Formats: sequence, C-alpha cells, structure tokens
Amino acid sequence: MALVARHNALRRLQTEVPRGAPVETAQLAALGVSSALAHHYLKSGWLCRLGRGVFRFPNDELREADCLRFLARQVDGFHVGGKTALAWRGFGHNVPAREPLWLWGSRNLRLPDWFTERFPARYTTRTPFASDLPVGMGLEPLPEQSNGVPVSIPERALLEMLSEVGIHQGVEEAKNILEGVRSLRPEVLALLLKHCQRVKAARLCVHWAEELQLPWAETARKAAAQHMTGSRWSARLKSGTRLSLSS
Repeated sequence: MALVARHNALRRLQTEVPRGAPVETAQLAALGVSSALAHHYLKSGWLCRLGRGVFRFPNDELREADCLRFLARQVDGFHVGGKTALAWRGFGHNVPAREPLWLWGSRNLRLPDWFTERFPARYTTRTPFASDLPVGMGLEPLPEQSNGVPVSIPERALLEMLSEVGIHQGVEEAKNILEGVRSLRPEVLALLLKHCQRVKAARLCVHWAEELQLPWAETARKAAAQHMTGSRWSARLKSGTRLSLSS
C-alpha cells in the first residue's frame, strides 16, 4: 500500500505542477507529499532541491514567469515595476537583454539565490506611493499572461522609474524613456500623481513632460500641484551630482 501511495503522489505531483516551475513544501503537502516522501523523491532523483523548502523537477529549465509567480505568492504587493514594466509594456529604450528585473513588494525580502542566479533582479520596498493608494491600483498581468505576475501599468511604472532616478536609475536614460511614453491615460496618471509621495518623481514627471511637450503634461502639472510649491527643489544624487528642478 505504501508503494502504491508513493506512486500515486508522484503521478499527481508530475501532473499538477507545471514543468519549469519551482514547488515549495506547502504545495507538496497539498498534493499528498509529506516531508519524508519528499526526502525519498530527492534520494531517488525525482526531485531536486533549489533551496530550503523549494524544489524542481530534474533537468527542468526554470521559467522566469513561473518563478515570478512563485515569489508573488510569498509577498503581498509583489510586482514587476519601473523600467522593466515599461519595457514589457512596449516602452523600452534600448534595454539590454540581461538588464536586472525591477521588482517591488510590501515587505523586506532577500531574493533567493536560485532565482537571482538565473534571473538578475533588484527588489525594493521603496514605493513612491502613499499608503492610501488603493491596494492593487495600477497592477495588472500582461495581456498575454492572464494568470501571470502583476506588472505595473505604464502610468505607475513611469513614476516608479522616476523615483529611482539617482539611486539605481540614470538621469539621461530615464528622460529618454519618458520621451517615448506619449500615450499615457491622463486620468490614471492624475490619480497616481495625487497619491505620489516622492517630490522628485512628481517634479521630474512634470518638468520633463513640459520640456518634451508630451500630450499629458498639463494633466501632470495639475495633479502634482501639492509637490510644485516653492520656486525650486534640489537634491544630491548618489553619483554626487545635484539635481535641481524648478516649480
């Protein structure tokens, strides 16, 4: 009977867990695989260990989309954002193939080595938005991945990218990307700007949109009015240079 149970559990595991996806202990338990049985599968070569409590099928090439979904189950608010989200939604600007993924979440997380070794990434909890922004606002899977990881819509991704200027994002590259983001939805951008708590992100959005004569520049200025007080805002960037923006 024990042998039959092992084979049944293994068959269910192989049927219900997608190839190329990591699987954790809780998922194994839900499929009838105890910790002892998982250990048996490891010794028999039916499973391989990725990290503590995380496994994959042998000879599987892990898929980025499945790994991101796996991480999204671990952290509230986990999503692909900033420059990566803009590129994925068609607003990239010469983005290198191995450009690190920009990931956000609501709690501190050290991305597992098994993930970053395969998919270089940068994770932060440093959101440009105030806590009163409705949960999930501006986060949607890509159209072709209805069950995929949440990805920032262009309006949110733009402000996330601008909030990282001078930290992990270069000034000129950010401006070049923004120049190509012409088709934003003004009402959505306005809502996000009203919840934006980063003066730098709001002012860069307004200043560059006006300089580049983008069609949504007027909407941005009105929505970011709370950040446009005072004649000038300036800050020293990580590179040592000073960024100065007029109101």
